[in-house]
Formats: sequence, structure tokens, C-alpha cells
Amino acid sequence: MSRSSMLRSAALTILVSGLLLSAQAGTRLLAADEASTLTTPSLVVDLDTGDVLHAEAAGDPWYPASTTKLMTALITFQALERGNLELSTPVILSRNAMDQKAAYAGLKTGSAMTVKDALYAVLVGSANEVAVALAETVAGSEASFVEQMNAEADRLGMTATQFTNPNGLFDPEQTVSARDLALLGRHVFQMFPQYRDIFRTAAVTIDGKELVSYNDLITRYPGTMGLKTGFVCPAGRNIVAIAERDGKRLLAVVLGATTGRERSERTAKLFDEAFAGSVSAKGHPLAELPNSPDKKPEDMRMRLCSNQTAAYEAGQNQRYPMGLPGAPSYLKAPAPAPAYSFQTWFVPQPEFVPVPSAKPIQAARLNTSAQTAGEIIEIIPPEKPSQPNG
Repeated sequence: MSRSSMLRSAALTILVSGLLLSAQAGTRLLAADEASTLTTPSLVVDLDTGDVLHAEAAGDPWYPASTTKLMTALITFQALERGNLELSTPVILSRNAMDQKAAYAGLKTGSAMTVKDALYAVLVGSANEVAVALAETVAGSEASFVEQMNAEADRLGMTATQFTNPNGLFDPEQTVSARDLALLGRHVFQMFPQYRDIFRTAAVTIDGKELVSYNDLITRYPGTMGLKTGFVCPAGRNIVAIAERDGKRLLAVVLGATTGRERSERTAKLFDEAFAGSVSAKGHPLAELPNSPDKKPEDMRMRLCSNQTAAYEAGQNQRYPMGLPGAPSYLKAPAPAPAYSFQTWFVPQPEFVPVPSAKPIQAARLNTSAQTAGEIIEIIPPEKPSQPNG
């Protein structure tokens, strides 16, 4: 082969190699671009008929965060209905309850409140330590309460659901799906109308410390009737919401939202579209919507709580711009909404007594007849500080 032929062959080889490298780089860039956004589960159901109006990845397993507390409320409501306890029954913060990683209600071991107060603290303020104390009061121990949670999930047909705690703090074994949360939320709302005022409450003040609900829809989407939000890094921002307009009631679930704005705007947009008739029944009831048992929950930690967060959030903002500067919002200006206030009292807790077996035994919980009455007032919630699991 002549020198010129060799040079041309070498040049061709370099050119082809360059084209292949460029193609591979393009593929990597495309993959990175695709990874910069994520379609997360959402679901809209006609609350009264159970018809599915919209479903996207609704059967995918997900981490529940504080939406777990809907089941905690349900088990408590059932215990109240059976007469196992009363709204005035004391709930005392145990050492186990105060050992929660995200205890931010300003309470301490021995702080006491009524069951009614505890329900407001759990469902409005998302107080993780109070959720555990409430579980201990209802079932005698947190473990027994969790058993009841899972038994009720089985009874309701929540086939993607497994509970390991009553507050939703992260555990890789604790999972739900949008479908299952819709079943749970619908059941709670329909079976226990006497407690709906709790879900409509926008803030709870405990001993002068205000905890504002992270459900912006309560004050910014007319007709909202609850129910619960949740956030931990692996789950993203979740919500189970109910709204009513012109006699029609809808339930929406949005999981894995990036920001509170995205969560609220996406939910409000789904409500608007469903109320307007832009989405219609998919031909099957909620209970027949399948779960995806072979999938694993998406772990959102790297997207939401790492050095990758800014890039991921930018991509999601492009996907869901509602409420950002220059984009329309589906929310209204904040309006007055109910708030709840109560004072705790203190019950000294017995010390752990060492025994020869070196297994510590805690003495029985002290009884108390002390009670405190909560007070409902009207407020416009202020801007909220950052709060885990809310």
C-alpha cells in the first residue's frame, strides 16, 4: 500500500472512531437528560363512586413518609369506636416515643395530652413522637400497633403496603402505592365523618409552639377537605388530598414531588381537570386497579438530598412550571382556615429498674386524671420553616 493510501486509511479510521465516540457521547448525554426528570405516581378517583379518573404509575411501590399517619389515625378511630379509649384518654410521651429521629414538637418524656389533642398533633403537625405515643396508648406497644396497621391494610386490599412504624420515618421495608393510599384515604374519610374537622385544620399550636400543616391546599385550593402530606428524602414529597366542588368530591394522590410547590400545583391541576371533566372514568373501580408487585420503590435521596438536587429540580421545574414566575398557578391566595391549640401537662415517668437478669423492666405507666381542652381558632398560616417528614 502506498504512503498516500495508508494516510487516507488512517484518516478514515480516525474519522470513523470520532463519529463512534460522538455517537456514544450523545447517547450518554441523552441518558443524563432522561435521568434529569422522573414521572412519579399520581392518581385521581371519584370519592363517592370509586371510579378511577386518572392513573399514572399508580400501582408502583413507593415510600409513604407521613402519609403513614392516615393508617395511624384509622386504627385510633377504630379503637375509639369500639370504646377501647376515649378522646379524653391521656397520651403520655414515653422514652421510646421521644427517641424518634425527627421529634420537633418541643415536647419531652412525660409530656401528656389527650387522644383528641394527639390526633391534631399527628395529622396537622405531623408530630412523629406523638404518633408513636398514640400508638402505644391505643395498642399497649408500638409493635402491637404496627401489627394492627398491617392487618387493616390486608383487610382493605392494600396489596403493595407494608408498615413498620406509625409515623412514616424512613424504613426500606415500609411501602405503599398511590392506589393503596387512595383506598386508605377514601375509607378513613367515608367511615369516620366525625373527625373530618381535624383534616381541614391548617395549624396546631402545642404549648405555644405552632406547627403549620404542609398541605397548602387547605388554605389555597377552595373546597379542600384534607388529608395528609409527607416527606422524607427517599420518598420525595407525597400527598393524599380530598376536594369538593359543586357536590362532587375527588381524591388525589401525588407521590415523589420535588418541592412543596410542585406537589401542591400538580395536585391542584389534577383536581381542576377532573372537576372540569377533562379526565373521565377509566372503566374500572379503584379496587381493581393493579399494583406492581415485581417493582422496587424508587429511592429519591440522590435526586432530592444530594449534590445532584439542583440539576434534578431544574428538570422537574421545566416539567411542572405551574406557580413559578411567568407560569400560571392553580392555587389561590391563602385564605383563613381553622387552627387548633392545646396545652400539655407533665406526668413523671418511673425509672427503669435493673434486675439480676440485666434485662431492664419499665414500671407500669402512671395513671392521671388530668385533661386539657383544645381550642379552635381561625388563622391564616404564615410561611412555614423546613420540617422533616411533613
